[in-house]
Amino acid sequence: MYRNQSRTRLLASAAILSALMLGGCQTAQIANTTGSVAQSTPRGEVDWRHEADSWGERYRKNPRDPEAGVRFAQALRSTGQRTQAVAVLEQASIHNPRNTVVLGAYGRALADTGAFAQALDVLKRAHSPDQPDWRILSVQGAVLDQMGRHEEARRHYMSALRIVPDEPSVMSNLGLSYALSKNLNKAEDTLRRASTYSSREPKVRQNLALVVGLQGRFKEAEEIARADLSPEEAAANLDYLRHMLAAEKGQNGKRMLRQAANNS
Repeated sequence: MYRNQSRTRLLASAAILSALMLGGCQTAQIANTTGSVAQSTPRGEVDWRHEADSWGERYRKNPRDPEAGVRFAQALRSTGQRTQAVAVLEQASIHNPRNTVVLGAYGRALADTGAFAQALDVLKRAHSPDQPDWRILSVQGAVLDQMGRHEEARRHYMSALRIVPDEPSVMSNLGLSYALSKNLNKAEDTLRRASTYSSREPKVRQNLALVVGLQGRFKEAEEIARADLSPEEAAANLDYLRHMLAAEKGQNGKRMLRQAANNS
């Protein structure tokens, strides 16, 4: 199950990058490029549904409970119920207007639904200049990247890296930001550095494989992807990427990319 989720993130990342290279839609989901404000161990859909049931019950008993709101919303997002997650976190933020964890999760959930301007507004309230939160800075950068504001996004990533130097999740976002600006050499260099600091983080290697594949080095990309996926899954990812890049030249390219993004 986890390998299937990893493959979905890789394919969704490819959809975002290629869509922006085409000058197309920039409303693809953000979930593949950001670290979660409320961290959790990857799990299958059955486990997430169980989490939704248990935390949902606790939330309904006390909607003012910030942990219940955040955990319930996280489970909802993980089972594809993104609009409902936004509604839960909106109420949680009303009851806990100064809770930075709630505000961070709310901003992330808003970004998931494409409400980027509102997400930025909420995320600005999730920390302060004198007490910056590197996780929030990274999420803000990812939102700005989705809005096409790549230089501004990278300033947020750099600010985060001043707090946590060489943090792989931030460097991974930074690498993808360079890729979104079509600077694939810089993207690859950044992602290779990130992978050296996080040998156990599959998302970083998947993003590296993606950027290597976007440069046409499919065999090398497949070898990188095999660190976390089966040979069959790694090959399928690269076949998908080849097909998608070829589709950019055809009239069905943008439609295909939108479908891939919607499935993320």
